[in-house]
Amino acid sequence: MKDLKEIVEPLIRWFRENKRDLPWRQTKDPYAVWVSEIMLQQTRVEAVKPYYIRFLQTLPTVKGYYSRVRNMQKAAIQIMEDFGGVFPANQKDLLSLKGIGSYTAGAVGSIAFGLPIPAVDGNVLRVMSRITADASDISLQITKKEWESRLAEIMPQECAGDLNQALMELGAMVCLPNGAPK
Repeated sequence: MKDLKEIVEPLIRWFRENKRDLPWRQTKDPYAVWVSEIMLQQTRVEAVKPYYIRFLQTLPTVKGYYSRVRNMQKAAIQIMEDFGGVFPANQKDLLSLKGIGSYTAGAVGSIAFGLPIPAVDGNVLRVMSRITADASDISLQITKKEWESRLAEIMPQECAGDLNQALMELGAMVCLPNGAPK
């Protein structure tokens, strides 16, 4: 595939027609998106759902968050002190938060704020390597950086969050690791 732009519309259409009904997809609240992304980095979607719901019932805003994960606590303090309790809405400020790297900044930025920032995780790397028949080692940071750059070029301005979630969803549901796609 020579022009990656060809995948944008079909992937977004597929995602919108096939996406799972997940609690964190019911909101654009950056705090709630952030909590889900941190939890999802640790375990499977089905395991996260009940914990996510309980977590947000107990700590519904960043203002109410005081102790869970060390980096989340430090980032919550930063949000309160440096940003007046308002979640930052640009990539530079998101990346300044303790514990937030390029993936989480891309996920929160695109889903919560519509920023055209790629969110490249293992699912996305797997999907893109298979779509393009790229044999690069997806465990290498240089491969991740290359895909972040390539995907940044095709991020749709109007629905970057949907494209990021489509790639994540395709990797989680269809383009599985260590096996043939479903």
